[in-house]
Amino acid sequence: AHEMAGVAGGEGRFGATKGSEQGIAGVRLQNLAPRARILYASATGASDVNNLAYATRLGLWGPQTAFADRRAFVESLRRGGIAAMELIARDLKAQGLYAARALSFAGVEYDILEHRLSEEQIAVYNAYADAWAIIHNNLQAALAATRVTDGFSGATYNSGAKAAALSIFESTKQRFFGQILLSMKLPSLIPAIAADLARGDCAVVQLVSTSEAMLDRALADLSPEERAWLDIELSPREFLVDYLTAAFPVRQMRTYTDDSGTVRSEPMIDEAGQPVLCREAMAMRDQLLEQLCALPVVGSALDHIIGHFGTEAVAEVTGRSRRIVVDADGRQRIERRSARTNLAETDIFMRGEKRILIFSDAGGTGRSYHASLDAPNQSRRIHYLLEPGWRADAAIQGLGRTHRTHQACPPLFRPVSTDCRGERRFISTIARRLDSLGALTRGQRQTGGQGLFDPRDNLESDFARESLDQWFRLLFQAKLQSVHFDQFQALTGLNLAGEGGGLTETLPTIQRWLNRILALRIDLQNAIFDEYL
Repeated sequence: AHEMAGVAGGEGRFGATKGSEQGIAGVRLQNLAPRARILYASATGASDVNNLAYATRLGLWGPQTAFADRRAFVESLRRGGIAAMELIARDLKAQGLYAARALSFAGVEYDILEHRLSEEQIAVYNAYADAWAIIHNNLQAALAATRVTDGFSGATYNSGAKAAALSIFESTKQRFFGQILLSMKLPSLIPAIAADLARGDCAVVQLVSTSEAMLDRALADLSPEERAWLDIELSPREFLVDYLTAAFPVRQMRTYTDDSGTVRSEPMIDEAGQPVLCREAMAMRDQLLEQLCALPVVGSALDHIIGHFGTEAVAEVTGRSRRIVVDADGRQRIERRSARTNLAETDIFMRGEKRILIFSDAGGTGRSYHASLDAPNQSRRIHYLLEPGWRADAAIQGLGRTHRTHQACPPLFRPVSTDCRGERRFISTIARRLDSLGALTRGQRQTGGQGLFDPRDNLESDFARESLDQWFRLLFQAKLQSVHFDQFQALTGLNLAGEGGGLTETLPTIQRWLNRILALRIDLQNAIFDEYL
């Protein structure tokens, strides 16, 4: 059932996504065997109502039900929100069609580790926020120079090219600041882990990104001599450089008038069939790259932790196939890793030969790191949720790796956050999904997160959305202290002005608003967020 959850497709980061082949095969199998009795079993509940699309035999939609088809069912539940999902779960349980069991979290403790950004870290973050603002201004100029938009009237000649350019820009920016904040948590995380080891406990660190793709690109660019004397510092700055070299719009467009008299544009090619590049846009890009190289390097979190404690103390269970390690003489070398490496590292941790374990989504599936009564290492696990990622079910599954039955002692869960308000973007997504998870699996929203996140962390509730509409109105009426209307539009790239001189009717969603304020300077985003709260 877990593999079939994506059968209906849905909205991905870049628009609509197709249904999964596995899911379609599973539904066809049910249709081809109409007299077979079906049992759906999954270790992970649905964190979105669309995930139930494979369960065609539950009688949730179709003839003699309240919903004509699956689409009507999903749309109706989305409108009804968490309360509607709770009712569905309770109805199914009352009919004897559904059972949901979860391990008790009795004895498990929570203690949030909040890192307060230092003056130096705030200066680095602000420098990158300014850099992204410059890129955003240059992006608009590049779209005009390449004739995707008209720089004079602001009209759009090629809406597909503009939407793709802005979408890649925003998603890269979001990932970048997520990685920056991840690295900035280390000054609080590393001493906390050292204190755990001194007490005789074990530390387990959960994250999502391993920077493997960044490492592959860095190694591909090296000459044989540079490979012999490695000196690589992986940094989220590479996201910026990769974006500018691969996705910044430099391809020249030519305008034409279509049959309806509308002016449009299409990519230009020369006589040899090669794409024509815009010199003005390329000059902008090269200048931006030059400015970026002067910005400070922020290290990769995973490599920093391993570098600090050493490979002899840290067990790594991730999906990456190679990593850079530092020898005793201080030289870097590439170390290959296979699927068996993860099994061996897990075994070493459970035996107690290594006291720190770091795992990612890819390395975490199906494994247990709890204080098992069958394992020599029965020390208490201090589980740091360093990077929750975007998927609530994966985050909760990860937390379940250190909390199992048949254990010597329950773990201490420590989500790691900073005092940067824009980071609520990541916590909010998880909190909302956890509410859905609890509502769809247990019939009660509070059970999904097992008390890990405060209900106020869910910034996608009805109250939060109403508050944001109120915030936009106060911004328009110049009643806010933190920022002015025109200044906010210029800094975030959000167009809030309507045609009649008032506010636009289609105000940005809370996710979009949070994404944009994440890239503002720390003091400004904190002031905006505090007024909003």
